[in-house]
Amino acid sequence: MTLRFGLTERVSGGIRGRGRLATVLLFLTAGLVLALFIASIFGTVTISLPDMVKMTLERITPLDFENTWRSADETIFFQIRLPRAIGAALVGAALATAGVLFQGLLRNPMADPYIIGTSSGAALGATIAMILPINLTFLGFGLVPLAAFAGALGTVILVYNLARVGGKTPIVSMLLAGFVVSAMLAAVISFMMAISDRLDLNIRSVYTFLMGHISVVGWEPLAVIAPLVIAGVIIARFFAYNLNAFSLGEEGAAYVGIEVERDKLLILALGSLLTAAAVSVGGLIGFVGLVMPHTVRLVLGPDHRLLLPAAALAGAIFVVIADLLARVVLAPAEIPVGIVTAIVGAPFFLYLLRRSRREYAF
Repeated sequence: MTLRFGLTERVSGGIRGRGRLATVLLFLTAGLVLALFIASIFGTVTISLPDMVKMTLERITPLDFENTWRSADETIFFQIRLPRAIGAALVGAALATAGVLFQGLLRNPMADPYIIGTSSGAALGATIAMILPINLTFLGFGLVPLAAFAGALGTVILVYNLARVGGKTPIVSMLLAGFVVSAMLAAVISFMMAISDRLDLNIRSVYTFLMGHISVVGWEPLAVIAPLVIAGVIIARFFAYNLNAFSLGEEGAAYVGIEVERDKLLILALGSLLTAAAVSVGGLIGFVGLVMPHTVRLVLGPDHRLLLPAAALAGAIFVVIADLLARVVLAPAEIPVGIVTAIVGAPFFLYLLRRSRREYAF
């Protein structure tokens, strides 16, 4: 009787858990769709919601409506605003997912996607690209995002190999190696800015990259980034059990059957790839990968089976809205989106932390 009752309780608990996951994801997906529409409506030129819906339906269905909009509105919507809004969503999903992966793997509440040198590597790659007198375009990407992507991944590979000792990669060694490499690369960037006349001319571009800017124009870059980010977010969900096990420590994870070193490498590689993809189209947007996982954790709890997909959607919504505010608050000028994410996100996170009125569980 006890065994039967325990089995029934676990099954009903699993059903409730799946129902909660479905409800949360449905709510967040609807919020993301709404955010994308809002971000596509507002700007220097306002497009009415009915016109936008008609234009969209004409593109994706056989329906034909009487044109109540200008041809320029259609170009603005489909070639400028909608690609940029989707790019912002991809950046937010990538950074939030990478933040969950790194926080779970490193068991460090202060971990973010840039903790092991990704930001410094991306910044160095972008800085070098701005110095070179080369005009290169590949798959819709210029030299700067390509160099940032390569610099971010190259730095992670360097840090991982520096921290690896005797076939193992201690967490503390990896954090220390990431800190030292980041400091060294930051010094190199400062030195290059001090001696390069070309960087003096491009100082605003350097500043924009370091503070974050969604640089998506047209659909070609999204055709490359979208499959990478979406696949990364989906694959990350398969590591949920492993990340829950890592919360027990490496010895505890090994005890429950986790291949610690193998999974550590895979999670690190996946998080770094997502971060590099985000950097290539958004620059260094801070705060998203650090705070969004904590915000979702405060609301939904620490189970990574729910936390990973929910954080991806919440991060996407957050960056879409932040990018909209960056465009319209001081229009026609733009604020770097990284400033908006910090100004808006920090007070909201502190509000949630205070409202919970309980000890924070990581």
